[in-house]
Amino acid sequence: QVRLIEFGGGLVQTGDSLRLSCAASGRTFSDYNMGWFRQVPGKEREFVAAITFRGGTTEYADAVKGRFTISRDNAKNTLYLQMNSLKPEDTGLYYCAASGFGYGSSWTEVSSFDYWGQGTQVTVSS
Repeated sequence: QVRLIEFGGGLVQTGDSLRLSCAASGRTFSDYNMGWFRQVPGKEREFVAAITFRGGTTEYADAVKGRFTISRDNAKNTLYLQMNSLKPEDTGLYYCAASGFGYGSSWTEVSSFDYWGQGTQVTVSS
């Protein structure tokens, strides 16, 4: 089992930056592809960004391309999400997740991820 804890959420203004962190424990962190997702009340959880187990490949939702950067430090068992130029529509509960699914056409889907954190709230005021 992989245990995930997110840090770094908060209340910011439009245009500000935040960096989320996700600390992993349990099984070998570097064995898993990792992702960030977000959810707002009444809507389904949506994909934000993902990174392969060694960090060689990343993928982003169109809504965050050019503003968000996902990265990982396997030596520290930590996943990051650098969020710049934040917008009110980025508001949500942000989850990190671990996937043993492997890289493929479905690798960024919610159903491809096995382990989830509890989430950290990001609120962007206009």
